[in-house]
Amino acid sequence: MKAYRPRIADGILARKLKGKGAVLIQGPKWCGKTTTAEQIAESILYMSKPEDVRANLIAADIEPSKLLEGETPRLIDEWQIAPKLWDAVRFEVDHRNSLGQFILTGSAVPPDTDEIFHTGTGRFAWIKMRPMTLFESGESSGEVSLKELFGRPEKLLAENKADSIDRLAFLICRGGWPGAIDMEDDIALEQAFDYFDAIVNTDISRVDNVQRDSERAKRLMKSYARNQGSQAAYTVLRDDILANDAETLTEDTVYAYTNALRKIFVIEDMPAWNPNLRSKTAIRTSDTRYFTDPSIATASLGLGPNDLVKDLNTMGLFFESLCVRDLRVYAESLDGQVYHYRDKSGLECDAVVHLRNGSFGLIEIKLGGDKLIEEGAGNLKKFRAKIDTDKMKEPSFLMVLTGSGKYAYRREDGVYVVPVGCLRE
Repeated sequence: MKAYRPRIADGILARKLKGKGAVLIQGPKWCGKTTTAEQIAESILYMSKPEDVRANLIAADIEPSKLLEGETPRLIDEWQIAPKLWDAVRFEVDHRNSLGQFILTGSAVPPDTDEIFHTGTGRFAWIKMRPMTLFESGESSGEVSLKELFGRPEKLLAENKADSIDRLAFLICRGGWPGAIDMEDDIALEQAFDYFDAIVNTDISRVDNVQRDSERAKRLMKSYARNQGSQAAYTVLRDDILANDAETLTEDTVYAYTNALRKIFVIEDMPAWNPNLRSKTAIRTSDTRYFTDPSIATASLGLGPNDLVKDLNTMGLFFESLCVRDLRVYAESLDGQVYHYRDKSGLECDAVVHLRNGSFGLIEIKLGGDKLIEEGAGNLKKFRAKIDTDKMKEPSFLMVLTGSGKYAYRREDGVYVVPVGCLRE
């Protein structure tokens, strides 16, 4: 049995259980939700266990409270198979009047989500898990802490653990799937393709029991991959799909397919950030398209590490997706979120890490090279100058997050240059 690799979510889960009666962990299949919850659970119910699933569904329908009996915290794995369990857990939390009673894990949002979840206020805490960051998988040295950057360190020097472009291309295509981390490289690369096949052939239809065409799902995911990192509208996705689709296709159909992918946590778009500016520049508010892991995008297009190394412009786009995945995990451990910024003048900021206390850091993502780093630093300084610091805080830090480059360091102008192979929460 493989040793458990600690996750950033471990600490978040322990903290949430101290403040709520139940914690819901959601995220894509195979990202490690159940394994993480098992580390702290005192009793476990596997709802989808093949030999028990029928009996579990019957019990959930007749007397769901029976399924909740056991030492606490009790893990209910894949709870969404029987949505009635939500109300049963809520009822038990109310009447036991104790914290840390239940952990629920799910790899899909059940139907009628709004109707179910509105009753969880005050009883439930939510955690979103994603595939492993480079720090969690052991491929980042972790010498540079995102948390410490908010303290504006005067000196910074750390060595990049993933300096090779070839290795970085492999990490993009392998992804952060825990089961693939310790596999031989060629076997590990197959896992994302298997994951993609499962999505288009079964999962996209199973989420809400609506039969969807697997070939159309493939074309949508390919289009999403080509447009990831952009604010492509559904019309753009539709037209892209129609280029290879003989049938008619409406925006509503594209939305229904993407919504199904969202419910199984395959895609996770990034919202726009809306700061106070000195000028009246119009801010673009469309979400930026991303998969939850860069390997889903490369698998959708049938790409491997060699393909990326031969086309560094394309690799840069998928590298951005890897960085966004890691930044989201690190930011959430700090009670923060990640946004993007773009205005009508074309000025962009790839990632804004905004904490609950109002502090924020501005980040440009560049694969590497002095020219791109200089370009990223210039954009960050232009953006900083636009922010009205009379109405909000000034940025805690400016950072160019890179792939290549041997060291992390602080430039004379104060901009940090940090390879992702040095970063941690």
